[in-house]
Amino acid sequence: MSINLVKTNNTENVGDRYIEASLLITKIKNGIWSLGIPSWVVGIADRGVASFADGYISAAEMFQIITAAFLFISWLYLKPEESWNNSNLVEIENYWQDIHLQPNKVYLNTIRNRMLELQNQHKISQEYILPVPYICQIYHLLNLKHLENVHNFSLNNLKVIDVNYIHATDIGGMVKFQTVLDSPVNALRIWRQPIVEAGLTLHTPYTVELKIPVYNDKNIIVMFNALPLNDKEHKFFIDIYTDLQWSRPILQILFHFAACLTLVEDLPYLQQLATINKERLFSSGKNSERKTMWLFRRFVELYGTRVEPTKALKPSK
Repeated sequence: MSINLVKTNNTENVGDRYIEASLLITKIKNGIWSLGIPSWVVGIADRGVASFADGYISAAEMFQIITAAFLFISWLYLKPEESWNNSNLVEIENYWQDIHLQPNKVYLNTIRNRMLELQNQHKISQEYILPVPYICQIYHLLNLKHLENVHNFSLNNLKVIDVNYIHATDIGGMVKFQTVLDSPVNALRIWRQPIVEAGLTLHTPYTVELKIPVYNDKNIIVMFNALPLNDKEHKFFIDIYTDLQWSRPILQILFHFAACLTLVEDLPYLQQLATINKERLFSSGKNSERKTMWLFRRFVELYGTRVEPTKALKPSK
Protein backbone atom coordinates (compact mmCIF):
# COMPACT_ATOMS: atom_id res chain seq x y z
CA MET A 1 0.00 0.00 0.00
CA SER A 2 1.39 3.40 -0.95
CA ILE A 3 0.53 6.67 0.74
CA ASN A 4 1.06 9.89 -1.20
CA LEU A 5 0.63 13.40 0.13
CA VAL A 6 0.25 15.92 -2.66
CA LYS A 7 -0.85 19.48 -3.06
CA THR A 8 -3.68 20.25 -5.46
CA ASN A 9 -3.43 23.57 -7.29
CA ASN A 10 -6.68 24.41 -9.05
CA THR A 11 -6.35 28.03 -10.00
CA GLU A 12 -9.44 30.02 -10.74
CA ASN A 13 -8.09 31.27 -14.09
CA VAL A 14 -7.45 27.78 -15.42
CA GLY A 15 -10.88 26.62 -14.27
CA ASP A 16 -12.63 29.61 -15.85
CA ARG A 17 -10.80 29.16 -19.18
CA TYR A 18 -11.71 25.47 -19.23
CA ILE A 19 -15.37 26.27 -18.59
CA GLU A 20 -15.47 28.98 -21.25
CA ALA A 21 -13.89 26.67 -23.82
CA SER A 22 -16.29 23.83 -22.95
CA LEU A 23 -19.31 26.09 -23.22
CA LEU A 24 -18.08 27.54 -26.53
CA ILE A 25 -17.61 24.07 -28.04
CA THR A 26 -21.06 23.04 -26.82
CA LYS A 27 -22.65 26.16 -28.35
CA ILE A 28 -20.89 25.58 -31.69
CA LYS A 29 -22.03 21.95 -31.84
CA ASN A 30 -25.61 22.85 -31.00
CA GLY A 31 -25.56 25.76 -33.44
CA ILE A 32 -24.49 23.52 -36.32
CA TRP A 33 -27.08 20.91 -35.35
CA SER A 34 -29.87 23.51 -35.07
CA LEU A 35 -28.95 25.00 -38.46
CA GLY A 36 -29.27 21.56 -40.03
CA ILE A 37 -32.92 21.13 -38.99
CA PRO A 38 -34.47 23.83 -41.25
CA SER A 39 -32.12 22.76 -44.04
CA TRP A 40 -33.43 19.19 -43.87
CA VAL A 41 -37.06 20.34 -43.63
CA VAL A 42 -36.70 22.62 -46.67
CA GLY A 43 -34.92 19.88 -48.63
CA ILE A 44 -37.57 17.24 -47.88
CA ALA A 45 -40.41 19.66 -48.63
CA ASP A 46 -38.80 20.69 -51.92
CA ARG A 47 -38.28 17.05 -52.91
CA GLY A 48 -41.90 16.23 -52.04
CA VAL A 49 -43.37 19.15 -54.00
CA ALA A 50 -41.25 18.28 -57.03
CA SER A 51 -42.28 14.64 -56.87
CA PHE A 52 -46.02 15.39 -56.74
CA ALA A 53 -45.89 18.26 -59.25
CA ASP A 54 -46.96 16.07 -62.18
CA GLY A 55 -49.60 14.23 -60.15
CA TYR A 56 -47.61 11.02 -60.27
CA ILE A 57 -44.81 9.74 -58.02
CA SER A 58 -42.38 7.14 -59.26
CA ALA A 59 -40.70 4.45 -57.20
CA ALA A 60 -37.37 6.28 -57.49
CA GLU A 61 -38.91 9.53 -56.20
CA MET A 62 -40.56 7.68 -53.30
CA PHE A 63 -37.22 6.10 -52.44
CA GLN A 64 -35.57 9.55 -52.43
CA ILE A 65 -38.22 10.96 -50.06
CA ILE A 66 -37.97 7.98 -47.71
CA THR A 67 -34.16 8.21 -47.71
CA ALA A 68 -34.26 11.94 -46.96
CA ALA A 69 -36.77 11.39 -44.14
CA PHE A 70 -34.58 8.65 -42.66
CA LEU A 71 -31.51 10.88 -42.77
CA PHE A 72 -33.49 13.71 -41.17
CA ILE A 73 -34.58 11.44 -38.30
CA SER A 74 -30.95 10.32 -37.93
CA TRP A 75 -29.90 13.98 -37.74
CA LEU A 76 -32.40 14.59 -34.94
CA TYR A 77 -31.02 11.56 -33.09
CA LEU A 78 -27.48 12.97 -33.39
CA LYS A 79 -28.29 16.00 -31.26
CA PRO A 80 -25.14 16.94 -29.29
CA GLU A 81 -25.22 16.12 -25.61
CA GLU A 82 -25.81 19.16 -23.42
CA SER A 83 -24.18 17.64 -20.37
CA TRP A 84 -23.63 21.09 -18.85
CA ASN A 85 -27.39 21.51 -18.69
CA ASN A 86 -28.35 17.86 -18.06
CA SER A 87 -26.04 17.27 -15.12
CA ASN A 88 -26.60 18.65 -11.62
CA LEU A 89 -23.74 21.12 -11.94
CA VAL A 90 -25.95 24.20 -12.31
CA GLU A 91 -27.91 23.29 -9.18
CA ILE A 92 -24.66 22.76 -7.28
CA GLU A 93 -23.32 26.13 -8.43
CA ASN A 94 -26.52 27.82 -7.29
CA TYR A 95 -26.04 26.29 -3.86
CA TRP A 96 -22.56 27.78 -3.48
CA GLN A 97 -23.78 31.18 -4.65
CA ASP A 98 -26.42 31.09 -1.92
CA ILE A 99 -24.03 30.56 0.99
CA HIS A 100 -21.31 33.03 -0.08
CA LEU A 101 -18.26 31.49 1.61
CA GLN A 102 -14.81 32.14 0.15
CA PRO A 103 -13.42 28.59 0.77
CA ASN A 104 -16.33 27.18 -1.20
CA LYS A 105 -14.86 28.65 -4.40
CA VAL A 106 -12.07 26.09 -4.14
CA TYR A 107 -14.59 23.29 -3.65
CA LEU A 108 -16.74 24.52 -6.52
CA ASN A 109 -13.83 24.83 -8.95
CA THR A 110 -12.69 21.31 -8.04
CA ILE A 111 -16.01 19.62 -8.72
CA ARG A 112 -16.81 21.88 -11.68
CA ASN A 113 -13.61 20.91 -13.46
CA ARG A 114 -14.15 17.21 -12.76
CA MET A 115 -17.77 17.18 -13.96
CA LEU A 116 -16.86 19.13 -17.09
CA GLU A 117 -14.03 16.69 -17.76
CA LEU A 118 -16.59 13.86 -17.73
CA GLN A 119 -19.43 15.70 -19.45
CA ASN A 120 -19.21 13.78 -22.75
CA GLN A 121 -19.83 10.55 -20.82
CA HIS A 122 -22.79 11.85 -18.81
CA LYS A 123 -25.83 9.56 -18.81
CA ILE A 124 -28.23 10.38 -15.98
CA SER A 125 -28.81 12.77 -13.09
CA GLN A 126 -30.96 12.37 -10.00
CA GLU A 127 -31.72 14.83 -7.21
CA TYR A 128 -33.24 14.21 -3.80
CA ILE A 129 -33.92 16.02 -0.55
CA LEU A 130 -33.28 13.51 2.23
CA PRO A 131 -34.54 14.02 5.81
CA VAL A 132 -31.26 13.09 7.47
CA PRO A 133 -28.22 15.21 8.41
CA TYR A 134 -25.58 15.68 5.73
CA ILE A 135 -22.85 14.09 7.85
CA CYS A 136 -24.75 10.77 7.84
CA GLN A 137 -24.53 10.64 4.05
CA ILE A 138 -20.81 11.44 4.06
CA TYR A 139 -20.14 8.77 6.70
CA HIS A 140 -22.04 6.23 4.61
CA LEU A 141 -20.34 7.14 1.31
CA LEU A 142 -16.81 6.99 2.73
CA ASN A 143 -17.12 3.68 4.61
CA LEU A 144 -16.13 0.98 2.11
CA LYS A 145 -17.65 -1.81 4.19
CA HIS A 146 -21.09 -0.36 3.50
CA LEU A 147 -20.77 -1.76 -0.02
CA GLU A 148 -20.95 -5.18 1.62
CA ASN A 149 -23.64 -4.78 4.25
CA VAL A 150 -25.96 -1.91 3.24
CA HIS A 151 -25.87 -2.91 -0.46
CA ASN A 152 -25.64 -6.64 0.04
CA PHE A 153 -28.77 -7.24 -2.07
CA SER A 154 -28.14 -4.92 -5.03
CA LEU A 155 -24.44 -5.88 -5.29
CA ASN A 156 -25.19 -9.57 -4.65
CA ASN A 157 -22.56 -10.32 -2.01
CA LEU A 158 -19.75 -8.20 -3.43
CA LYS A 159 -16.86 -8.14 -0.95
CA VAL A 160 -14.07 -5.62 -0.33
CA ILE A 161 -10.95 -7.73 0.18
CA ASP A 162 -8.17 -5.12 0.35
CA VAL A 163 -7.31 -1.43 0.20
CA ASN A 164 -4.10 -1.31 -1.81
CA TYR A 165 -3.60 2.40 -2.54
CA ILE A 166 -4.08 5.60 -0.52
CA HIS A 167 -3.57 9.08 -1.92
CA ALA A 168 -4.07 12.22 0.19
CA THR A 169 -4.69 15.71 -1.21
CA ASP A 170 -5.01 19.11 0.45
CA ILE A 171 -8.82 18.95 0.50
CA GLY A 172 -9.55 15.22 0.29
CA GLY A 173 -8.05 11.96 -0.82
CA MET A 174 -8.47 8.75 -2.77
CA VAL A 175 -8.38 5.02 -2.11
CA LYS A 176 -8.21 2.11 -4.54
CA PHE A 177 -9.62 -1.16 -3.30
CA GLN A 178 -10.07 -4.67 -4.60
CA THR A 179 -13.51 -6.24 -4.76
CA VAL A 180 -14.50 -9.85 -5.34
CA LEU A 181 -17.80 -11.33 -6.51
CA ASP A 182 -18.57 -13.72 -3.68
CA SER A 183 -21.70 -15.21 -5.27
CA PRO A 184 -21.50 -17.73 -8.16
CA VAL A 185 -24.76 -16.35 -9.61
CA ASN A 186 -23.79 -12.67 -9.51
CA ALA A 187 -24.96 -11.00 -12.74
CA LEU A 188 -21.81 -8.86 -12.80
CA ARG A 189 -19.81 -11.98 -13.67
CA ILE A 190 -21.16 -11.68 -17.22
CA TRP A 191 -18.75 -8.86 -18.10
CA ARG A 192 -16.15 -8.40 -15.36
CA GLN A 193 -13.35 -10.37 -13.77
CA PRO A 194 -13.99 -11.97 -10.38
CA ILE A 195 -11.51 -9.56 -8.71
CA VAL A 196 -11.19 -5.94 -9.87
CA GLU A 197 -9.84 -2.67 -8.48
CA ALA A 198 -12.35 0.11 -7.85
CA GLY A 199 -11.68 3.66 -6.68
CA LEU A 200 -13.29 6.07 -4.21
CA THR A 201 -12.31 9.75 -4.14
CA LEU A 202 -13.15 12.50 -1.66
CA HIS A 203 -12.89 15.56 -3.92
CA THR A 204 -14.25 18.06 -1.38
CA PRO A 205 -16.06 17.72 1.97
CA TYR A 206 -19.27 17.57 -0.08
CA THR A 207 -18.30 15.56 -3.18
CA VAL A 208 -17.44 11.88 -3.51
CA GLU A 209 -16.62 9.95 -6.70
CA LEU A 210 -16.95 6.19 -7.11
CA LYS A 211 -15.18 4.55 -10.07
CA ILE A 212 -16.39 1.08 -11.02
CA PRO A 213 -14.46 -0.95 -13.62
CA VAL A 214 -16.59 -2.94 -16.05
CA TYR A 215 -14.56 -4.60 -18.84
CA ASN A 216 -11.88 -3.77 -21.44
CA ASP A 217 -10.83 -0.64 -19.52
CA LYS A 218 -14.41 0.67 -19.57
CA ASN A 219 -15.72 2.26 -16.39
CA ILE A 220 -18.82 3.57 -14.70
CA ILE A 221 -18.27 6.72 -12.64
CA VAL A 222 -20.77 7.94 -10.07
CA MET A 223 -20.49 11.47 -8.68
CA PHE A 224 -22.24 12.05 -5.35
CA ASN A 225 -22.80 15.59 -4.07
CA ALA A 226 -24.29 15.91 -0.59
CA LEU A 227 -25.10 19.52 0.31
CA PRO A 228 -26.51 20.42 3.75
CA LEU A 229 -29.76 22.39 3.79
CA ASN A 230 -30.11 22.56 7.58
CA ASP A 231 -29.31 20.44 10.64
CA LYS A 232 -31.83 17.75 9.73
CA GLU A 233 -31.80 17.41 5.94
CA HIS A 234 -29.55 17.60 2.93
CA LYS A 235 -29.75 17.72 -0.84
CA PHE A 236 -28.34 14.66 -2.54
CA PHE A 237 -27.23 14.74 -6.19
CA ILE A 238 -26.29 11.65 -8.22
CA ASP A 239 -24.62 11.91 -11.64
CA ILE A 240 -23.60 8.77 -13.52
CA TYR A 241 -21.07 8.71 -16.35
CA THR A 242 -19.70 5.89 -18.48
CA ASP A 243 -17.63 5.25 -21.59
CA LEU A 244 -19.55 2.03 -22.33
CA GLN A 245 -20.64 2.04 -25.98
CA TRP A 246 -24.06 0.60 -25.29
CA SER A 247 -27.41 2.03 -26.37
CA ARG A 248 -27.92 5.26 -24.44
CA PRO A 249 -31.63 4.64 -23.62
CA ILE A 250 -30.82 1.17 -22.28
CA LEU A 251 -27.98 2.56 -20.13
CA GLN A 252 -30.23 5.31 -18.80
CA ILE A 253 -32.93 2.82 -17.80
CA LEU A 254 -30.37 0.58 -16.08
CA PHE A 255 -28.67 3.46 -14.27
CA HIS A 256 -31.93 5.04 -13.08
CA PHE A 257 -33.09 1.69 -11.75
CA ALA A 258 -29.75 0.98 -10.05
CA ALA A 259 -29.59 4.46 -8.46
CA CYS A 260 -33.16 4.19 -7.14
CA LEU A 261 -32.55 0.69 -5.79
CA THR A 262 -29.40 1.69 -3.90
CA LEU A 263 -31.15 4.75 -2.48
CA VAL A 264 -33.99 2.54 -1.20
CA GLU A 265 -31.33 0.42 0.49
CA ASP A 266 -29.64 3.54 1.90
CA LEU A 267 -32.63 5.18 3.56
CA PRO A 268 -33.18 2.82 6.54
CA TYR A 269 -29.45 2.88 7.33
CA LEU A 270 -29.23 6.68 6.98
CA GLN A 271 -32.19 7.07 9.32
CA GLN A 272 -30.45 4.79 11.79
CA LEU A 273 -27.29 6.91 11.58
CA ALA A 274 -29.38 10.03 12.22
CA THR A 275 -30.19 8.72 15.71
CA ILE A 276 -26.49 8.53 16.60
CA ASN A 277 -24.80 11.50 18.21
CA LYS A 278 -22.69 13.35 15.65
CA GLU A 279 -19.64 13.37 17.92
CA ARG A 280 -19.82 9.57 18.06
CA LEU A 281 -19.65 9.37 14.27
CA PHE A 282 -16.60 11.62 14.19
CA SER A 283 -15.00 9.69 17.01
CA SER A 284 -15.57 6.33 15.31
CA GLY A 285 -13.93 7.62 12.15
CA LYS A 286 -11.00 9.28 13.87
CA ASN A 287 -10.16 6.28 16.06
CA SER A 288 -10.75 3.54 13.50
CA GLU A 289 -7.64 1.75 12.27
CA ARG A 290 -9.45 -0.06 9.47
CA LYS A 291 -8.18 0.78 5.98
CA THR A 292 -11.76 0.70 4.73
CA MET A 293 -12.42 3.76 6.95
CA TRP A 294 -9.36 5.73 5.82
CA LEU A 295 -11.31 8.25 3.71
CA PHE A 296 -13.71 9.10 6.50
CA ARG A 297 -10.77 9.41 8.90
CA ARG A 298 -9.18 11.78 6.39
CA PHE A 299 -12.45 13.75 6.27
CA VAL A 300 -12.50 14.09 10.07
CA GLU A 301 -8.85 15.15 10.15
CA LEU A 302 -9.41 17.87 7.55
CA TYR A 303 -12.82 19.20 8.51
CA GLY A 304 -14.06 17.84 11.83
CA THR A 305 -17.27 19.64 12.70
CA ARG A 306 -16.54 22.65 10.49
CA VAL A 307 -18.61 21.48 7.51
CA GLU A 308 -22.02 22.60 8.69
CA PRO A 309 -24.77 24.47 6.82
CA THR A 310 -24.22 28.19 7.19
CA LYS A 311 -27.93 28.88 7.02
CA ALA A 312 -31.14 27.09 6.17
CA LEU A 313 -31.57 27.08 2.41
CA LYS A 314 -34.86 26.81 0.57
CA PRO A 315 -35.05 23.69 -1.59
CA SER A 316 -34.98 24.45 -5.31
CA LYS A 317 -38.25 23.94 -7.09
